[in-house]
Amino acid sequence: MYQTTLPSPVGRLTLASDGTALTGLWIEGQKYFASTLDADAIDAPALPVFLQTAQWLDTYFEKRPLPTLPPLAPKGSPFRQAVWKRLMQIPYGETTTYGALSASLRAEGISAAAQAVGGAVGHNPILFLIPCHRVLGADGSLTGYAGGMEVKHRLLVLEGALGDGHDV
Repeated sequence: MYQTTLPSPVGRLTLASDGTALTGLWIEGQKYFASTLDADAIDAPALPVFLQTAQWLDTYFEKRPLPTLPPLAPKGSPFRQAVWKRLMQIPYGETTTYGALSASLRAEGISAAAQAVGGAVGHNPILFLIPCHRVLGADGSLTGYAGGMEVKHRLLVLEGALGDGHDV
């Protein structure tokens, strides 16, 4: 396993890779920080997937048209994988709710209570690229984000999904 760190407008980021795909992206100090990062990961800032991720992040934070995502390989149960796949379908600048995610999974025959979906969203190991920040409470409120509520608010404002006056 490989790792590197990057600065960002929302804090220092730690990235992890299996050598080909991105397996983790965390904000320093977040809940579940480096949850899937091996303790013996080798520092490899020039790894192609890290360079591609850095380019994607720079483009994202500069509000320019996004390039192709780097290859992603988050580690998690089949249920979590299904939730993360669904998160990838939420368009830039749009939001959904935990309940709507749960209903869409159930429509595919996957047993998914909103609380279980919330747990999978909260354990997303690849922030930003798997856009868990686009999930809101049933009433449209900002609820839960491993990277912190201020970061979630900033990302949604950046994407135009919230106005600046929305409460954190």
